[in-house]
Amino acid sequence: MNLTLLDLSAYIGLAAVGVITINMLLGVMMAFRYSPVRNWPHRRFNYFRLHNWTGYIALAVTLLHPLPLLLNKSPKFRALDIVYPVHSPQQPLENSIGAIALYIVAIMVMTSYFRIQLGRRTWKAFHFTVYLGAVALFWHSLFTDPDLKGAPIDWLDGGKVFVESCAAIILVTIILRARRSRKKALAVKA
Repeated sequence: MNLTLLDLSAYIGLAAVGVITINMLLGVMMAFRYSPVRNWPHRRFNYFRLHNWTGYIALAVTLLHPLPLLLNKSPKFRALDIVYPVHSPQQPLENSIGAIALYIVAIMVMTSYFRIQLGRRTWKAFHFTVYLGAVALFWHSLFTDPDLKGAPIDWLDGGKVFVESCAAIILVTIILRARRSRKKALAVKA
């Protein structure tokens, strides 16, 4: 099996989807005030630190994802096509949406690093853009042809099924978070 640069980029992208999914799940656990001592695994561990580290890893992997394209012979991507993919040689819309996801991940990590200086309200306003980033991430992952040939999407391809599963997990998590927030707001009003 020959691993092409396009394959390498796709696998790095799938790793980014997985790490971002884990990171978002950890973030929701914090919002739900999950306690690993009271609940499974009944051990002390700092999942806040784990959430931070998965954020750093997500940013690193997301930044690495498009870099193999710079070495690809056909289609030939330039550095500008990676940073500002509006005119990229293949799938400019999908790549632009992927770039938006990358920029939102970068904003999440940077604002989290400076969350104390920003203050809770400002930081949280930035942090909620993660949901927009998730939509951009999953859109890019689902609608980009991994071979960059504009072929129809194979929804049962292993990579696409992985992304679909991660998207479903995040969607369910977002719904649960919204329901909990609504119940909390109604309890405060009562």
